[in-house]
Amino acid sequence: MSESADNTDVTQLLIAWNGGEVGARDQLLRAVYEELRRIASGQLVGEKPGHTLQATALVNEAYLRLVDQTRVHWRNRAHFFGIAAQLMRRILVDYARRRQAAKRGGGVTIVEFEDSLTPRSRRSVDLVVLDDILTRLEEFDSRAVRLVELRYFGGLTIEETAEVLGVSPATVKREWATARAWMHRELTRSSSG
Repeated sequence: MSESADNTDVTQLLIAWNGGEVGARDQLLRAVYEELRRIASGQLVGEKPGHTLQATALVNEAYLRLVDQTRVHWRNRAHFFGIAAQLMRRILVDYARRRQAAKRGGGVTIVEFEDSLTPRSRRSVDLVVLDDILTRLEEFDSRAVRLVELRYFGGLTIEETAEVLGVSPATVKREWATARAWMHRELTRSSSG
């Protein structure tokens, strides 16, 4: 994740927002907008040309949902971006499900899934299938799902993910490798079945 929005400034704006300062929320949007757009653009990388949901619309929808979060006590910048990533995943999956329903089961929404840590090793995946796989994974390992959301959907680094989850970077690396391997196996099963 880039340092486009200074960690201290974002954290202080989040604390002010927690304290009820409405103006802090507006300042926060200006401070994090480009980073949210980068995350959104990354999530839309694998979409087919002509996809109607654009990065700006995804950021705006996610931000509207973020400001609606009245029960969240924002801890820091990484926590904020983690929640943003989770919301973007939900928005994209809802969008994909609506498109499938509108086309009576056709026209799946394709995204790229990272098999390794290098962006060059991405392959196309049906977003609804990916969401179904994450739902199955959550039945026995909810932290792994959170890790996937933070790393894959949110673009957080190993260190930022560790901070959000409250674990060591070594634990994130180990669990990320395990989650990727499990998801790769499930994606392979779903594409061959």
